[in-house]
Amino acid sequence: MPGWIKSYVRWVEALNYRVGRFAMYLLFVIMGILLWSSITKFVRVPSLWTLEMAQFTLVAYYLLGAPYTFQLGTNVRMDLLYSRLRPRTQALWDAFTVFALLFYLCVMLYGAVDSTIYSFDTGERNPTAWRPVLWPVKVVICLSFVLMILQAMVHLFRDIAILRGEEI
Repeated sequence: MPGWIKSYVRWVEALNYRVGRFAMYLLFVIMGILLWSSITKFVRVPSLWTLEMAQFTLVAYYLLGAPYTFQLGTNVRMDLLYSRLRPRTQALWDAFTVFALLFYLCVMLYGAVDSTIYSFDTGERNPTAWRPVLWPVKVVICLSFVLMILQAMVHLFRDIAILRGEEI
């Protein structure tokens, strides 16, 4: 494989590793937010922001962790026939199906970018008592789709290398 592809693979996997490890610790942030919510309800002064903040943090946890999960190969896969295939046949099948994944991710990114631009332009807020602006969580969603597209390309390059009898 050309040197630029190997550099791309190393760079994207290092980036997604770091982002995924960061996202992993967001679970503790969610726990802290929900603990604070429980404490404030116990003392009869409930916080208005805790539920939505926990939801926004969960979105970041889930979506920023997705490329890392894909990188490690720990994503859920229907493995009924796939596990019985030879590695080269698995790589061929993966190289074929990654295009469906890329199409899906690009459509989702298009919608997310459009929604984020709308959110910026209108100052969109969540229609609740706290009324937080929505653009920060939408930016995280866009970023996560970009990272997932980059990781899907890494997956494609790795499959092509396996089909060529090489390794990255």
